Amino acid sequence: MQSPLFNYTEQQSQDRYTIQNPQLLRVALTGQDDILARKGAMVAYQGLMDFDGEYQSQGQRRARAHTGEGLDLMRVSGRGTVYFANLAQYIHVVDVDREGMTVDSSYVLALDSSLHTEVIAVDSQYGISGSGKYQLNITGTGKVALMTSGQPLMMQVTPDKYVNVDADAIVAWSSALRVQMQAQTHSSGVFRRRGNTGEGWELSFLGQGFALVQPSEVMPPQNAQIGQGARAQFGMGQQGSHGQNQNNAWN
Repeated sequence: MQSPLFNYTEQQSQDRYTIQNPQLLRVALTGQDDILARKGAMVAYQGLMDFDGEYQSQGQRRARAHTGEGLDLMRVSGRGTVYFANLAQYIHVVDVDREGMTVDSSYVLALDSSLHTEVIAVDSQYGISGSGKYQLNITGTGKVALMTSGQPLMMQVTPDKYVNVDADAIVAWSSALRVQMQAQTHSSGVFRRRGNTGEGWELSFLGQGFALVQPSEVMPPQNAQIGQGARAQFGMGQQGSHGQNQNNAWN
């Protein structure tokens, strides 16, 4: 049997994480260390592998219930190779170091089990509820596999060059950056729509680091409501500026 399909053979590598192709991740396990991956993301494996649901602490469950942010993970252990993918999204492997990384949990495919994750609140001048309000902070030393819809843009942030990103296009950023969620309008007009531009809320980054942007806005922030009515839509609900736990991490 002959076919161009036989050109898509397994990548040979000694690395733990290998990009098999732009939309498929290959992870090698030696039996000594586990990996955490998005539930249901396994598409194939070789060797002796064990898949188990990852336990969530009471604090993690409470954070998920209050913020909607968090990871639904499975723990993968054994010896062999396992392949992960999700909706044919593009995959990128990032080394996390002491600086730390903040990410929207929707874009996490897999990560080393040694890394620590915590839900944090993004500062909002107007208490806007919706996309970008809560994010996942990842600290420690290890690797994270992120996903993007399309090829991303890595933007450098420096003290003399700050960056603004649409709240629904941001994927991840350096945890050391100062970030604020805002709209391009003055405070007296915050409850007024931005005309017919189609633009919504944005995150403003200052400091030294990076911001990873994808060429897709999966969900317009105007449609991301918590609760009911205009008060919830504009951040006046439980997750808004007048709600509980403003600017603090959920423990």
